[in-house]
Amino acid sequence: MQPPRKRSEAGWMVMGEGGRPSALDACRVLAVFFALFPSVSLQCKVIKCTTEYLAITSNSALGEEEYCTALRAYKSCVGRLARSCRGDLAYHSVQHGIEDLMNQKNCSKEGPTFQPHARTPPPPPPPPPVLTDSQERSDGLEVCHYERSLTRNSAPPNYTHCGFFGDPHLRTFGDDFQTCKVEGAWPLIHNKFLSVQVTNSPVLPGSLATATSKLTIIFRNFQECVEQKMYHAETDDLPAAFADGSKNGGDRYGANTLRVVEKAPGQHVEIQAKYIGTTIVVRQVGRYLTFAVRMPEEVVNSVEEGDTQDLYLCLHGCPANQRIDFRNFRARAAEATQGASRTRGDAGTQGFTYKSAKAKCKERLPVEDLYFQSCVFDLLSSGDINFTMAAFYAFEDVKMLHSNSNRYHIYEKDALSSAAQGGKHFLLVLVFNLLAILLCGAALL
Repeated sequence: MQPPRKRSEAGWMVMGEGGRPSALDACRVLAVFFALFPSVSLQCKVIKCTTEYLAITSNSALGEEEYCTALRAYKSCVGRLARSCRGDLAYHSVQHGIEDLMNQKNCSKEGPTFQPHARTPPPPPPPPPVLTDSQERSDGLEVCHYERSLTRNSAPPNYTHCGFFGDPHLRTFGDDFQTCKVEGAWPLIHNKFLSVQVTNSPVLPGSLATATSKLTIIFRNFQECVEQKMYHAETDDLPAAFADGSKNGGDRYGANTLRVVEKAPGQHVEIQAKYIGTTIVVRQVGRYLTFAVRMPEEVVNSVEEGDTQDLYLCLHGCPANQRIDFRNFRARAAEATQGASRTRGDAGTQGFTYKSAKAKCKERLPVEDLYFQSCVFDLLSSGDINFTMAAFYAFEDVKMLHSNSNRYHIYEKDALSSAAQGGKHFLLVLVFNLLAILLCGAALL
């Protein structure tokens, strides 16, 4: 009778000659997935590392050394997410799972790793036709029109919306609504096609209330469609052109698929980027700027390879330490004495009580949703009546840019249910991790 093998050897025996992952390995990976799927957050992109690992190890001809190489690549990918995934239970479960697998397979921590698979570039488009003097330049080739470039059988694009306005309030691409501090320069969007950054300044000296005083948008080079262009706006300077004075994407054949259109001089500008299916609205309301965008989900998620930054507000929301619970602020204001007023040092502002702020916001925003509540918050925190119009125009932009009319209004109960859902997801993570541990433990016996 052969002596019983040690548990670590059993793992090697089920690998077989081809070096494929064992049932235990599959169990571990499934445990990771069960832990991730219920609550994977936008900030923590560990699911991407897991997907790449599974794609590599699914090869039946993978040898033991290649399998170790894949594990090292998995560990390296996960390690790059340490900052954005700090405190994420699923992330730390993945870390421990990788370490266990490397120990079982006697994989060295030093050695080669698989490089990310490079995407096969699309074939070059045919050269643009030569225009005669009698021909007028069109909007360009089909590759310069996002919707036209989609294949006939592909699903229609899912358009998303992000808005940033007032003191300041953020509606993310995922329809989360937040009120934030975020003083100074902050990135709203950053992907392969464009970047958007805002700068927020105090509304009053020494005040915690801030609003957007500067906005910069950079559109990157895109094939034969557009050259790199920058749009920059500041308080009292809302230009009707890019920084170089042009109003389109340059001299390329598809240049007119990127245009700056002035809707109201000094107050309202629209930037149309048809080549990426994107529309941006920039306004100046009072002394401050507002921003709104409609963008296909595919473009939203086109984050550059290796980019682990988690501070893109439109995608991830404001960091937890920058968020303000304006419900508490409103409750304190409502409890204040009826005749109490706020003294302001700015001639352009006036004091508001909770009752008078609600009455003023009701004039423009009859539905008491979060746009109405943000208006009340801004009047109470700043006293600047122009914030009423900022909230009003922000909602008008939602009606123009959001693809789902049932989601125009967001209410407090929506925000609360979203937070509660996050709590449920956390509990699911714990449950699935416990199940995974029990299953894997049984596989070892």
